[in-house]
Formats: sequence, structure tokens, C-alpha cells
Amino acid sequence: MRQKLALGVAVSAAAVLGAAVQSVPASAGASNNASAPGGRSDTESVSSAREKAAQRVEGTTASEGTTSVANATTSAGAGTSAETRTGTGKGVYVGKVKITTRLRNGTYELTDPTRGGLTTVDFGNRDNRESPGKRFTDSDNVWGDGTVKSRQSAAVDVYFAAGKTWDYYKKTFGRKGMWDNGKGPSTIVHYGKGVAVAEHDNDLWFGDGKDDKNPLTELDIVAHEFTHGITFSTVGFAGTSESNGLNEATCDIFGTMVEFDANIPADTPDYLIGEKVNFHGDGKPIRYMDKPSKDGKSPDYWKPGIDRLDNPHHAAGVANHFFYLLAEGSGKKVINGVAYDSPTYDGSKVTGIGREKAAKIWYKALTTQFTSDTDYKNARAGTLKTAAALYGKTSSEYRAVQKAWTAVNVK
Repeated sequence: MRQKLALGVAVSAAAVLGAAVQSVPASAGASNNASAPGGRSDTESVSSAREKAAQRVEGTTASEGTTSVANATTSAGAGTSAETRTGTGKGVYVGKVKITTRLRNGTYELTDPTRGGLTTVDFGNRDNRESPGKRFTDSDNVWGDGTVKSRQSAAVDVYFAAGKTWDYYKKTFGRKGMWDNGKGPSTIVHYGKGVAVAEHDNDLWFGDGKDDKNPLTELDIVAHEFTHGITFSTVGFAGTSESNGLNEATCDIFGTMVEFDANIPADTPDYLIGEKVNFHGDGKPIRYMDKPSKDGKSPDYWKPGIDRLDNPHHAAGVANHFFYLLAEGSGKKVINGVAYDSPTYDGSKVTGIGREKAAKIWYKALTTQFTSDTDYKNARAGTLKTAAALYGKTSSEYRAVQKAWTAVNVK
């Protein structure tokens, strides 16, 4: 099933920033997408071949240098005899970075044995997902030149960002990959022609933008898609627009946390989603966490009928706003040179508890309290339970969770 974005770009319904949500019974399996940190939360049946693809690094012989995205069968975590090397890359958005690569048969590959076989593949701007992708290889372990003219540049963005996302979840929550099984995902760049999409479909897929000049490969976008794999493997959000909105918000929250954790000069950490990819053609971010309504469509506060919003990325606004308030507090402030002015529904003042504590509360709620049909009222209850478990029911953290939810009109 395919849909068209408002931008007029045909993309898979499984994910696109701003595509309508198609609700499917949770029992169907799930493909949580988040285009340019967007994507959708609907579920779809996923073939066993696609599931194998999610773990794959090998699909053909090394000399062929290709990987079948849909039909490969070798585990990505299997490269025990791989030779690990440190290379340098220059991405479109991440700038110049160090990356861990694999040396095999005298050739360097964008495969990371230290992160479960995480790999990045060039899909050749095709859109038939059953066709093969080509493994990125290089002779000198220097990748990309920072421009879209080099096909390696977008690959460096995704490969580096996926590695940073892996690192964040492992060191912060002890989680080893999307499925917590120690296996890294396959990431696919140059998907389709004129396609402005980023999505999780067991693998992580990234298009080059509607003009093929703005790949959807920014760090927070990649981390957003990676996190969809985590929400699928833990909660499997599916159902109402509220649960799908919570799915998208979770991915925005941790996409932002990974960006702050990576803290790279080329992409200063902020609470703006996809601000570098020029998705709308106006140079503005895709979404704003401090005041979601700045995108013209997302609500700042919960209101009756929010479950009827046709886009989960807009429904995510309430939880994104809650998280910003919980972490940073209300009112005007400047963080890393970016000015924010976060309002509250009742005019109250909220004092933030810091990003790390806010993320710890949200992750614990995600993995111990949320279910596939959690709505905003239940999300409030779940985060209060985790705040009580982590910090105590009389703690300032618990009271901050209460105030932040009330500040977005979730009571």
C-alpha cells in the first residue's frame, strides 16, 4: 500500500513525515515508521524475509559487494573474525567524524563489528524493496566529502548516527540494539528517487528528499527511526491517534536525547526536529518540542478530539511539549544558542528536572507501564508510577511530572 505526501512525493505508507495513519490490528505485526522523524505508527504484516533482512549484513559474496535487503540470511552480529578499523567520514550533516569500519579481504566496509554488525547499504535510488542494495566499500577508509555529490556522504550521516544511537541506549539503559539482542540494524540510504522519507521497516530506510538534494539523514532523524525499532519491540504502539502520537513523541524524545549525547559541532543539540533537512522547503524545522504549534499543525495541549488527528506526528505535540517542560521548564531560555519560549495551558510555571532524569522516567514508563493502546491519560499515570519508583512519591521529580502533564492539559 502506498500513499502520497502532501508534498506530492510517493512514499511507503509504512512511514513518512506527515502521512496519514492507517490503523491495523496489533496482531498483524508492526512496522513503525517515522518519516524524517516522522513516520507512522500503524502495523503491518512483515514477511520472514524482511525480518531476516533486519539482521543482515551478508547477502552475497564479499567480491560481489552487494546485500539483498529483503533476502539476505546471515546474522549481522556474526562477524567474529572481522578486522575492526577506525576510519574518517564527512557527512552531509554530521561533518567530519570518526567511524568504526570493517576491513575484509583488503577492502573497508561500512559494517561495525563492535555494534552488532550495524551496516549501511546503498539502495541505488530504487524503490523496489525486494531488489538488492550495494554494500558501501572503500579502499582508504576515508568516506564522503560532505556533499550530496558523493554517495558516501549521506551514508556517513546514517552510519555515524545509528552508531551513536546504539551507544546512547547501551550506556544509558543497558540496551543492546533495537531488539536488545546485540544485533545492529541494516540502514539503507538513497532509497527511491525524489523521495522525502525516513522510516523503520525492520531495516531503516532513508530517501534523498523531494529534490534529491536534501537526504533525510540528519542525526535526530536517524535516532528517531532507530527508536521506532525499540517501540515496536517493547510496546508495539498501535490503535488510536493518541497511542500513535505517543509512539512518534517517544522517537522525537530519544532522537533529541541522542543528539544531545552525541554533541557534535556540525549539529548543535537542540529541541528542534529535523531542522537541517529543509523538509518543507522553507528552511524551518519539521517539529518543535518547546512549542509544537509553531509548525502550524501540532497542538501544544491536549484537547478532546485529538485522537481524530489524521497525522500521528501532530498528535505527538502534546507529549513532546510535556517532555520539554519536564526537562527544561517553562518560559524563555536560550540553550546552545537557540531561543525557546515554552508556554503552559494554565499559565503555571514549570521547573525542569533535566534531560537525563526526564528521559529515564520516560524510558522506564515505555518499558514497564505503556501498552499498545496507551493514551495520554494513561501516559500520565504511567510516568507518575515510574517517577515514584525512581525518585519517590514525595520527590520534586514526581511533582514535576504532575505539573508538566497539567501544563499540557493532561489531567
